[in-house]
Amino acid sequence: MTASPATPLLELENVEVVYHRVATAVQGVSLRVPERSIVALLGTNGAGKTTTLRAVSGFLGGDDARVVAGRIVFRGEVITGRMPHEVARRGLVLVPERDKVFETLTVGENLDAVVPGRRRLVTREQVFHYFPVLAERRRQLAGYLSGGERQMLALASALLCQPELLLVDELSLGLAPAIVETLMALVRRLRDELGTAVLLVEQNAAAALAVADAGYVLEHGRIVYDGSVERLLAHEDIREFYLGVGHRTDRVRYTDVKQYRRRRRWF
Repeated sequence: MTASPATPLLELENVEVVYHRVATAVQGVSLRVPERSIVALLGTNGAGKTTTLRAVSGFLGGDDARVVAGRIVFRGEVITGRMPHEVARRGLVLVPERDKVFETLTVGENLDAVVPGRRRLVTREQVFHYFPVLAERRRQLAGYLSGGERQMLALASALLCQPELLLVDELSLGLAPAIVETLMALVRRLRDELGTAVLLVEQNAAAALAVADAGYVLEHGRIVYDGSVERLLAHEDIREFYLGVGHRTDRVRYTDVKQYRRRRRWF
């Protein structure tokens, strides 16, 4: 793969995921996340991004899905098919797309509910250092938090699990651009100051690539392009159809662009 020559912390090798024994959602996906790096997994809705994260984190079983081919390796150990709690104990922690917080608990109670990590390296006080707004809201019910504050609480809860690798699903979903920028800056700060690697699933390619070191583009369950952020930003199709820079701004798929160009050769 071209995304990074470094020894990976996480590596997926030709992973295939099938739902209900018949529907293939992810086909031959291979990707690498080096230590202390942020890697973006980009794609439109339904491309297979969340399924990929669920395969890594062990949460496929509840959806009647499983990895039927390939393998997932973390720190040299094969973790394919492991249960979520086993994966989390190894240092891979998922921040899901939805249902991130317990709405009927206060902010403080949400943080207290987190199962202690292998080593208590990050305390609640340190979490409040990175997320000061949560300190101000510690007695407030999580159900009354704003969307951005809920995302912060989800990240804070994950941080208490002592992650070596954060799996973050759609951090920017439904949020204003200024809030997205703040959250992405926080993700980068966690990488820079704590050494936490991040696999960041996003439809918002511009926001993700602003903080990432490398990225992969997923379409129809397959990786269609990958590389460093500089390589992705320099690619005409990525710029035009994921960043909205170019002649057209409708959000068609990267693979559709390639097929259209072969047929019409109008670019």
